[in-house]
Amino acid sequence: MINKKRLPLLTFIAAFLFIQPIANACTGIMLKNKDNSIVTGRTVEFGITIDSSVAVVPRNYSFVGQTPMGKGMQYSSKYAAVGVIAYKDLNLLDGLNEKGLAVGVFYFPTFAQYTTETTQNQNKALSPGDFPNWLLTQFATVAEVRRAIEKDQAVITPTIMPGWGNEAPPFHYIVYDKTGASIAIEPLDGKLVVRNNPLGVFTNSPSFDWHMTNLRNYISLNTHNVPEITLNGVNFKELGQGNGMLGLPGDFTPPSRFVRATIFSTAATPAKNADEGIQQTFHILNNFDIPVGVAREESNDVTQTDYTLLTMARDLENLRYYYKSYDDQTIRMVQLKHFDLNAKTIKTLSTKGKQPVVDMSDQLQ
Repeated sequence: MINKKRLPLLTFIAAFLFIQPIANACTGIMLKNKDNSIVTGRTVEFGITIDSSVAVVPRNYSFVGQTPMGKGMQYSSKYAAVGVIAYKDLNLLDGLNEKGLAVGVFYFPTFAQYTTETTQNQNKALSPGDFPNWLLTQFATVAEVRRAIEKDQAVITPTIMPGWGNEAPPFHYIVYDKTGASIAIEPLDGKLVVRNNPLGVFTNSPSFDWHMTNLRNYISLNTHNVPEITLNGVNFKELGQGNGMLGLPGDFTPPSRFVRATIFSTAATPAKNADEGIQQTFHILNNFDIPVGVAREESNDVTQTDYTLLTMARDLENLRYYYKSYDDQTIRMVQLKHFDLNAKTIKTLSTKGKQPVVDMSDQLQ
């Protein structure tokens, strides 16, 4: 258990040295609804609390990429977007834009290898946190993103980011658009590798292609119950529902979560529309909630425990961004269409909250 006497020291170290989160367990999914609308969602898990806010970025807002050598790519937002920022850095790490393009950052430890910055590529260089913001504010479709990456229009450099530790945070990225197209973008061996993601599922390390290969170990799983059998005159009936899924991995490792997320998202009965699809998304992602204490790591006599800080969902058709936090399970929503997309400033709101408890005693009859 965590030694409570060490908590003040842990808080001080986290604030002063920006301890890099050791554990991470983010899970992403995509659902296609009966009306052909697309909704996507993901969880955010880390071993320490992240100071996060919901933000709306208007069109024509100026950004400058941060790199180890200083200023990198300079660009202005072509499209407005809504999503989540961290540590007051006005770069969206997760969100969707006015064209229905959605992007998410996921931790990619021990595998992420960024491009070495040079004077020749500095003008197109971005930090790991700048990159998703650039995608959201510059592109309307997955096809456009793919072409830009293939044309080498941007590089991600190993840039230290405030709040993320003393080294460049290891990230990889998932991109969706409102047609249901999806790609995974991963920094491997100093280059950005793009792969089609027809399932829309994403977790953490290893690389995306490994996870897709690993799914072949689970093709015997079935949503239908296994029928009863008779052996030597003895009849064996199922003990309960769900025996077709016997062998489904239940731990919190990225490979196991990738398998479960694939099964849950592809087997779910399609919702009627985006509104119902959002509810379906949260129900599915509830299966990936990590409570404090069940995933721990010891480092220098300090215990870090991975837990689900945030769960988000994105309505790519109606441009609505939904979220709930560990401390407040109320689903909250921000409508991008509600804002002046040509405003001059970025609007923000902390994701912190406290779960309301509704006393229904007086309603009983």
